[in-house]
Amino acid sequence: MIYWDPPREIFSLPFFDFPILWYGALFAFGFWIALFLFIRIVSRYFQFSELLDAFSAKIRAREISDRLVLYIILGTLLGARLGHFLFYESPSEYLADPLEFFRFRNGGLASHGAVVGIMIATVFFSARIRKQYPSLDSIRILDFMSVPAMLTSCCIRIGNFVNQEILGTPSNLPWAVVFGHPADGSLPLARHPVQLYEAAGYLIIFFILLFLTQKPSFFLAKGRTVGLLLGLVFSLRLLVEKWKVEQSDLIHFEWVTMGQVLSVPMIVLGLFLLFRPIQK
Repeated sequence: MIYWDPPREIFSLPFFDFPILWYGALFAFGFWIALFLFIRIVSRYFQFSELLDAFSAKIRAREISDRLVLYIILGTLLGARLGHFLFYESPSEYLADPLEFFRFRNGGLASHGAVVGIMIATVFFSARIRKQYPSLDSIRILDFMSVPAMLTSCCIRIGNFVNQEILGTPSNLPWAVVFGHPADGSLPLARHPVQLYEAAGYLIIFFILLFLTQKPSFFLAKGRTVGLLLGLVFSLRLLVEKWKVEQSDLIHFEWVTMGQVLSVPMIVLGLFLLFRPIQK
């Protein structure tokens, strides 16, 4: 068994007594890396589709990324927070104190809600730039975001592991992890390191998508990349969820978790985008 109990804080800002947590740092690092990848992918799109030179394509890609980033941050945080309260908390909890929604540092972000929030954010963003970039609708933008999103997701799950949250079920496997101070206050038992299972899965999906997007026939087929992402990611979630401790107060079945229930419509949407007639 592996014992795991690192400090959650990297350091505390002087004068403000404001702790910088590993989870937040890894989250921010994932977004930062994703931004550079996004610019590179959008540049390649303009080079392929509009035959721009590398410099002009990169200028356009930077302009789009600069305008998109605020939409994505808000969509991710608000969607993840709202998803957590809708699917993982009892209504009596948040109705008693609605301001808890805005206390992000108290934890509680749902990845399914983040995905929906990002989708809605891209719809608003694509409507905003429609006149200037008519070919960049929300599905095309989601295609561009798919590869970077997998690296960000990997970083977030590693942050969950450091934070000792999203716990696995008890296990006696050689790689089981004993969390010294689980975030939910439970006893330090040997558990499946489900955070690392997901992180490894996301990294594999990242390399699969990165390889396929090097092929113009796949890359330029609108909806293929995000469709494959949704299918692979949420199929992974269906599998990994069986080793997770149920986090929702709203579902009480041993044979299914809230995460699995929410993954099914995402898989259906992914299959629809992946197998519908190709649109270029």
